[in-house]
Amino acid sequence: MRLVSLLPAATEIVALLGATDSLVGVTHECDYPDILGSRARVTKSALPDTHDPAAIDDAVRSQNAEGLALFTLDETKIRALHPDVLLTQALCDVCAVRETDVRALADRLAPVPTVVTLGGTSLDGIYDDIRAVAVVMDALDEAEELLAGLHDRVRHVHETLKAAKAPRPRVALVEWTSPVYLAGHWGPEQIRRAGGVDVLGVAGAHSVPIGMDALREADPEIVVFAQCGYGVSAAADEARACLSNPEWSWLAGRAVWAMDANGLTTRPGPRVVDGIEAMARIFNPSLFSPIDRRHAVRVS
Repeated sequence: MRLVSLLPAATEIVALLGATDSLVGVTHECDYPDILGSRARVTKSALPDTHDPAAIDDAVRSQNAEGLALFTLDETKIRALHPDVLLTQALCDVCAVRETDVRALADRLAPVPTVVTLGGTSLDGIYDDIRAVAVVMDALDEAEELLAGLHDRVRHVHETLKAAKAPRPRVALVEWTSPVYLAGHWGPEQIRRAGGVDVLGVAGAHSVPIGMDALREADPEIVVFAQCGYGVSAAADEARACLSNPEWSWLAGRAVWAMDANGLTTRPGPRVVDGIEAMARIFNPSLFSPIDRRHAVRVS
């Protein structure tokens, strides 16, 4: 079977099901696991190569206003790969190639490949997406083994917190800073399962802009910067920039962290469980082993 993954989370699912040999094409953003280095890159971004959140937001708005896609497909490359399956998503046109573009491309190929669309907005939805990929790969046994391990890890966090009667801190998970967005979808569930209370995020809902006054008045004890697409270093740089901005002066005296959003919070794949474990270490560090600095660092 020849798979082309048009979503980094789908790429990670295939890899963790032990089928990287089947992956013939991946996106320009796919960076995990390292073995993917030799795969054909079949997408391109129209966004600027910067970590300036305002510049990225302006570019997104400009592309949308002109009706242009943020991500494009290299049809020539994909056609040459002769894919049997295209893995895509229907969750966010800002984060990955549009599903409609993928289906239109599939219809132009011969033979027409199977299109598998992922769209989980919760932990259970992500688990269902893993099964959906496994079905097309005939790898259900591998999927059940992977899912059993993920469930066990989440259960371990829960049981550790429950046994210790751990306090549940109030948390804000900042997904973007200009404008300010708090994480939606599975983000609030990650916080809850890690032992925190999300002050404003709505589980399963799309992220929406939020006013600074509302965020300040929600009074989070811990603020986690995990900007969509940012690794831990870039997230930390942006968190420090916010700390020096008078508009964010209310952060003084609160615990401010930066997380690897790119790997642990914004990709709807197996590593959302790594994100839960990292958050648990942030919220109740005395109950767990030290946090991996590749996952999160404290900024203040």
